[in-house]
Amino acid sequence: MWSRCRVAPAGGHRYRVFFPSTFTPIIRIKPRASLSTMGAPGAQTVDTSKRLANLRELMKKPENNVKAFVVPSEDQHSSEYLAQCDERRAFISGFNGSAGCAVVTLKDAFLFTDGRYFLQAEQQLDRNWKLMKQGLLDVPSWQDFLSKHLEQGTRIGVDSSLISAVDAESLKKSLEPRKSELVALEKNPVDVVWGTERPERPKNQVFSLDVKFAGESAQTKLDRLREEMAKKNAAAMVVTMLDEVAWLFNLRGSDIDFNPVFFAYALVTPDSAVLFVDEGQIDDEVRTSLGSAVEIRSYESFLPYLRELPSTTKLSKDTPVLLGDKTSLAVAEAVGSSNVVIVPSPVAAMKAIKNATEIEGFRQSHIRDGAALARYFAWLEEQLENGVELNESQGADKLEQYRSELALFRGLSFPTISSTGPNAAIIHYSPDPADCATITKDQIYLCDSGGQYSDGTTDVTRTWHFGTPTAEEKRAFTRVLQGHISIDSAVFPTGTSGYIIDSFARRALWQDGLDYRHGTGHGVGHFLNVHEGPHGIGTRIAYNSTSLKAGMTVSNEPGYYADGRFGIRIENVVIVREAETRNNFGNGYLGFEHVTLCPIQKKLIDFSILSVEERNWLNAYHAETLEKVSPLLSNDPRALAWLERECSPTSGFCV
Repeated sequence: MWSRCRVAPAGGHRYRVFFPSTFTPIIRIKPRASLSTMGAPGAQTVDTSKRLANLRELMKKPENNVKAFVVPSEDQHSSEYLAQCDERRAFISGFNGSAGCAVVTLKDAFLFTDGRYFLQAEQQLDRNWKLMKQGLLDVPSWQDFLSKHLEQGTRIGVDSSLISAVDAESLKKSLEPRKSELVALEKNPVDVVWGTERPERPKNQVFSLDVKFAGESAQTKLDRLREEMAKKNAAAMVVTMLDEVAWLFNLRGSDIDFNPVFFAYALVTPDSAVLFVDEGQIDDEVRTSLGSAVEIRSYESFLPYLRELPSTTKLSKDTPVLLGDKTSLAVAEAVGSSNVVIVPSPVAAMKAIKNATEIEGFRQSHIRDGAALARYFAWLEEQLENGVELNESQGADKLEQYRSELALFRGLSFPTISSTGPNAAIIHYSPDPADCATITKDQIYLCDSGGQYSDGTTDVTRTWHFGTPTAEEKRAFTRVLQGHISIDSAVFPTGTSGYIIDSFARRALWQDGLDYRHGTGHGVGHFLNVHEGPHGIGTRIAYNSTSLKAGMTVSNEPGYYADGRFGIRIENVVIVREAETRNNFGNGYLGFEHVTLCPIQKKLIDFSILSVEERNWLNAYHAETLEKVSPLLSNDPRALAWLERECSPTSGFCV
């Protein structure tokens, strides 16, 4: 894919090593930590006093004149995971979790985040910040905070490229009763404060994804998109989400760590398609794959091109430009608000339903991934039994090594969550190689990890105890397992959303007065972002907007976290499929097919509270795992013996 071996800076202290190969892994060289001095949970906080003082001076300037400024997590493409140059909220606050929003006033600073990040934010925020724990009683969302808790008549600054047009419109309406105003600033003041230390935007090589992996040509996808556009009589569709652009054109990149995407926009009309990307990232192979039907323009020309669109294309309310519901205010304003219609992105909906080739790719990539997991956990157990001292980061590195030896491996799908004891209770913990805990036999070890492969993306969590677990740990683990089984074995009517079935995963936990502060499942991309919308399983009302459909991929990951002591999560990727039922009251029924294949530790199970059906599910799952993964371990007797032991059936129950 690359003409020569090279080492390319990825910002901060991270690097990618590229090798000229058809299946090129993306390898990170230590240190693993994000955004220079931010560190991992538990690391020393950053003193943000000077940064905030400089930001407030800029807020006061006549050209800005705002009393509050909003710093969201997302970039101009509404990405969840960011290139380092776009980690503005992390820079200004010191908190580097993937979700949250900072609001800075002339006197105070507030960081809003959800339950996944409460512990991490408490450790990373310094004395200048107040943590707003969204989801708890009497804690407003950042939107409600702006409209109900700031003084009347407040001018609130935003970067119009970083806030969606939908959110901006909603905010404007909520601010009207208090006569406050949303103000789009010409320059993002955080960027000015960051100055020359801000990393440059990555411009790594883009490459084509062969149709043997994608299962569908880019031309066919464009044709399908145009059919959706025709239903709304649209003159054009603007595609701004990076994974949607990558999927639509069967292209991949490495501009954002762990996400095989590249910085680009697209504009599709009934008879043309324009890809806005840095032309230096596109080689002849990519141009050939796109063909003459796709025009290439520079990334920087995107907004100027949109501003000219009304003069070159007949636009009106009857023949509008379609924008996805995550499109930024800056894009909507460039086209003109009277010329756009904002809809749930049809590209997202198309991408969410995997074709037969993609589904088979998920199956095969997870079988190979299961072999790497078996090798790692068998190795880790042996090391601990032999008294070898290993820290969390060394464990993560070993697992990455095993994955890197697999066919079609492209890199990790997210930073490995290798966490022991109290760190396992930090839901999105990532170990700092320079300062992390030692894995021990007497504490729970939680490992959440995944790989990117040309034929699929994996995301799996397993929780282990290499010594003797307590009764409390076993009961909590078993309640989590019961929730996991409940989702895996669920059968539900067509048209049901993940919002509706989320309680299936929590019922057993609720019986013991337990719960968890994150969703039960997220969509998973096909050699794309490990988190993919629009569907999911969780308590967020947004999940009720998209029903689960055959071909969708989603994670199944209930958990429980005892702050400061231990954490438990069991996660498989499942595929929504049609279910065979005795009767068919309505329009059919759906269920799940699990594709993740890794043992669930029996030592941590309190079998006294498992039903016969649940024990049989466990036996069947382990039998399937052994059957599919063991052939890949013929050259690793240690891992094979470990897998056979961990997959042995529980006595007294038959499948």
